[in-house]
Amino acid sequence: MNSNLLSPWNWNLYVITDEHLYKGRTHQEIAEAAIRGGAEVIQLRDKTASGKYLYEIGQNIRHLTHRAEVIFIVNDRVDVALAVDADGAHVGAEDIPWKAARRLLPSSKLLGGSARNLAEALEAESGGADYVGVGPIYEARNTKPDAGIPKGLELLTRVKERLKIPIIAIGGINEANVAEVIAAGADAIAVISAIVTADDMVDATRRLHERILEAKAKRT
Repeated sequence: MNSNLLSPWNWNLYVITDEHLYKGRTHQEIAEAAIRGGAEVIQLRDKTASGKYLYEIGQNIRHLTHRAEVIFIVNDRVDVALAVDADGAHVGAEDIPWKAARRLLPSSKLLGGSARNLAEALEAESGGADYVGVGPIYEARNTKPDAGIPKGLELLTRVKERLKIPIIAIGGINEANVAEVIAAGADAIAVISAIVTADDMVDATRRLHERILEAKAKRT
């Protein structure tokens, strides 16, 4: 694994798998396409799957990401992340507490946290998170019906001003609005539907990755 990629500061595009969003597309197929398109991070996310299923799929994705030198994160399930030797786990405010997750994960593993407001973002940071996903920035009902009301760019900017760890924006982000999200302070972008529902997932990943790099260059 490229040691530089283990730092969330070096991430650009973070793709989250969802095999319920587009019939016929599996977690593994989504991961393969995103890797081919240039994503630096793959997150396995499935709120309804059994631990056994996640373990089996996680092993396959771990093999893919290891070979491609791409970061692999497991959503919610710290146990599965450890079992498949993922690079880390990602938990939200309603999951196992960040401090508890941090104790379970070796220091070499990454811990990500989801935050819907500044208080949760600060709590995630103090709890040992290596990065915080902030959102939903825009409408995200297709993929996260429980995500809440869109927060817009203002929250993103406020969180960026207060936290010392990388901020990953999520929620309704696509090619049309990604530049303004980067300009508002996002260090990286996390997406689900922008890739999973695209006709050509590889091309969609590649185009979005390019837009992110262009926006970062302008911000610099």
